[in-house]
Amino acid sequence: MKSKEYEVEIGGKIIIAMFSDLADQANGSVILKSEGTVVMATAVISKDGSKNMGYFNLTVEYLEKFYAAGKILGGQYNKREGRPSDQSILAARMIDRTIRPLFDQHIKNAVQVIVTVIAVGETDPKTLGINAVSIALHMSDIPWNGPIGAIQMSKTKEDQTIKVNNYIPSADEAVYELDLLVCGKDKTINMIEAMSFELSEEEMGKSFDIASVEISKWEDFQNKIRSEFGKEKLLFPKTEMDADVISIFNEKVRPMLEEKLFSKESKKVTREAESLWGEILDEKYKDQDDSKEKDVAEDYLHHYLDGAFHKMALLQGIRADGRAVDEIRALYAKAGGISDVLHGSGIFYRGETHVLSVLALGGPEDMLSVQGMESESKKRFMHHYNFPPYSGGETGRVGGINRREMGHGFLAEKALTPVIPEKSIFPYTIRVVSESTASNGSTSQASICAATIALMDGGVPITTPVAGISIGLMSDEKDTNKYVLLSDIQGPEDHYGDMDFKVAGTKNGITAIQLDVKVAGVQISILKEALTRARVARLKILEAITAEIATPRLKISPKAPMILTIKIKKDQIGLIIGPGGKNINAIREKTGTDITIEEDGTVFVTGKNGGAEKAVEIIESMTHEYKVGDTAQGEVVKIIEIGAFVKIGPDAEGLVHISEIAPFRVEKVSDILKEGAIVPVKVIKVDERGRLNLSIKAANENFFKKEDSAKA
Repeated sequence: MKSKEYEVEIGGKIIIAMFSDLADQANGSVILKSEGTVVMATAVISKDGSKNMGYFNLTVEYLEKFYAAGKILGGQYNKREGRPSDQSILAARMIDRTIRPLFDQHIKNAVQVIVTVIAVGETDPKTLGINAVSIALHMSDIPWNGPIGAIQMSKTKEDQTIKVNNYIPSADEAVYELDLLVCGKDKTINMIEAMSFELSEEEMGKSFDIASVEISKWEDFQNKIRSEFGKEKLLFPKTEMDADVISIFNEKVRPMLEEKLFSKESKKVTREAESLWGEILDEKYKDQDDSKEKDVAEDYLHHYLDGAFHKMALLQGIRADGRAVDEIRALYAKAGGISDVLHGSGIFYRGETHVLSVLALGGPEDMLSVQGMESESKKRFMHHYNFPPYSGGETGRVGGINRREMGHGFLAEKALTPVIPEKSIFPYTIRVVSESTASNGSTSQASICAATIALMDGGVPITTPVAGISIGLMSDEKDTNKYVLLSDIQGPEDHYGDMDFKVAGTKNGITAIQLDVKVAGVQISILKEALTRARVARLKILEAITAEIATPRLKISPKAPMILTIKIKKDQIGLIIGPGGKNINAIREKTGTDITIEEDGTVFVTGKNGGAEKAVEIIESMTHEYKVGDTAQGEVVKIIEIGAFVKIGPDAEGLVHISEIAPFRVEKVSDILKEGAIVPVKVIKVDERGRLNLSIKAANENFFKKEDSAKA
């Protein structure tokens, strides 16, 4: 294998780019290495571009291979990797969101990018994968307006310094104060994915500045390599549209749009225009198959709408629904009230965007086991998001989950994680499901708001409420200093706008960010301004939420399971579990509970209808360490010549000497005690081996009378 290697230092870490003939059938490929992590990226463009899919046909795959971590996972009969993990889907989405805006959208040929993780070391494979894709595309003959750089940044609770490339592969989310991924080019940013523990807008803005410096290093590195042996780019000339088609559009479609596009009937007239324009083009090109002219004409309607929304926003500050640029639509919040069966629920409206969130509480045994390529962990808080077809007034397939739904669900989960109480405070497993019931812009942020309400309605003691909002952007293509920020973007502003900047947080700071753009990049100064705009909007939304429910309810729903926590000694864990789980299974069956024992001896008992209390009573009796002076009721289990053994607990018994049975002389033990008899006892001695000496007369000197012995 012939190879050529190049080296660059980013954030104090050495990264090596290796070019070889390993994947020489691809249009572009590269292997990136850093601190033991190795990823390979390939880029391929199809030979045929005859089909117009209505959007740029880009697919991105991020392939996790368990051999990369030296693992063999799977069932007994299948050891191949199955469906993509949640983390691999999110990684693919981040790559897609970064590179898609930099393609010329008129290209109809399909482009596929695949990242294969070959080895996992100390460097984040996801961040390395994004940079590898940039290099593969930049060196290939595929037209692309890169390169970009991707920078991973973090701040931990132990070290408050923001560091570049300080990735902790096995870290739990709670380790981080800030986990930030920034992508960009030419001193602009085009993709952000972040979770933070109430970081200030000022500190977040400074993080963007730090990232930009490191991104420039990536760009210089890639441009240097391309100057040496990069391929000449393929040409895909843009088909010019017939002048008569424009005339038809101006005559039959444009007037209806100009009349109602900026009114309450905006959505309706847009749909009518799309339908009419489709009919006109079907008739005009009915005798032509695979007409490139028709493809261009189909796109012209969207080109017109894009220009119209930009023009009105930039020149007159007018939005599709007539709102001011910083105005939030009408808000509505409702906590509970759906059914007493539910553990908690929340409804949140922001204009025509409506979301219902429902809470379910479970015990520690309900935690999600995550077997990932990089680490294995358990999740006790989950947020899932659904977007059924009716949410957008359409019909469609129901079932399964797509990448968008998964991405939106995880964004809300990131936003809420910083306020979820510690397990020691609230040991429940928490799942919130958000159903998007009506959509006109940023249902993901509405899900954060509805989920916050559901958590508080269910009595989950979150530290403070969380809300989210999306800030949009309309910018002048020729003059980057001309732009308008739009608070609370709706459908058309999301579709035709230049930016979807989702910012979630509390009254104290930011908890999550996600940035998607339609342009090559957004200036950092604009993003900083958008952070401030988002804070103003967020505080207003939080007012609406807290007006409905100010703090978490003091008690959880009676329909939710009861969780009781006790602590036992580590050397008592085996006693509770028993041989082959015999003891713990018996307790579970007897009380109808679930029992989880952690390595430190913490025991969580989950049950309903008094079962948890019964189970705790049994465990406490099994692990109770008796001391001199303790009293109990016990069962006589064995009679011997010098006394009797009395069982006072599941695993505790002691000897009552003949002299300790009664306050008078007992000639023969069996004269006064019988096996199975229940007697009061007091612990009078515990020897060095933990053996108990008990006394009946010390517990109750009147329990036996002289005549009892005489009767026997």
